[in-house]
Amino acid sequence: MAGSSFTELHQNVSADMSELTKDLERMVEYTEKMSLQLTWMAHDIVVMRTNPELVSSMQKLEDAYHGCKASSSVKPKRIHLLN
Repeated sequence: MAGSSFTELHQNVSADMSELTKDLERMVEYTEKMSLQLTWMAHDIVVMRTNPELVSSMQKLEDAYHGCKASSSVKPKRIHLLN
């Protein structure tokens, strides 16, 4: 009797583990699909809402920043003051 109850317990545990594995696989698949949809939504929002003028303005701003940075990184000349 002890042997049969052990076998039943083992079968029940195996069945439960199999069911849990299937549930986890379904959840992972659902999560992957949701992640893909969210990625495409974010992409579409960026593409639809990006104004070409904004890109041009950001490029000008970046160029101005680099110009300022380059001019400020030049070492200043020493000025000798007369006492």
